Amino acid sequence: MREAMVEADAAARQGEVPVGAVIVKDGEVIARAHNLVETLGSSGAHAEMLAIRSAEEATGFKWLSGCSLYVTLEPCSMCAGAIVLSRLDRLYIGTMDPKNGACGSLSNIVCDPRLNHRVEVVRGLMAEECSRQLKDFFRERRERRLERNIPKPEDKR
Repeated sequence: MREAMVEADAAARQGEVPVGAVIVKDGEVIARAHNLVETLGSSGAHAEMLAIRSAEEATGFKWLSGCSLYVTLEPCSMCAGAIVLSRLDRLYIGTMDPKNGACGSLSNIVCDPRLNHRVEVVRGLMAEECSRQLKDFFRERRERRLERNIPKPEDKR
């Protein structure tokens, strides 16, 4: 999870929501990524999606059996679906996301018995550190907005 947090820090330095992900196979990190939604202008550029694509390239396979994903924030429904479809074995989550999480919070796509693949999930790995990383990012962002007297996006209507 520490490696995923390094990726999240890289996202924050780029002005991205600090979410990081790494994929491990046989004890080795084979893929790493962080959010690039703003940088790439793509709603699909979540850390998990980018890490999965990188791991597929690294292994040469579309299925990631034998691999584990470590991610600092609970995956959304898009990422949870990709986790199932890529057939990752294990998912380690730092902090939960009660507003968007689809791996135990709002729903639990990765463990749904109706699907042909289920993922073993470990929640709360370094939860406090992962949560603090996000809270610090958003607190600093609010402070900068206040310093510059920039209205919130919803205030521009």
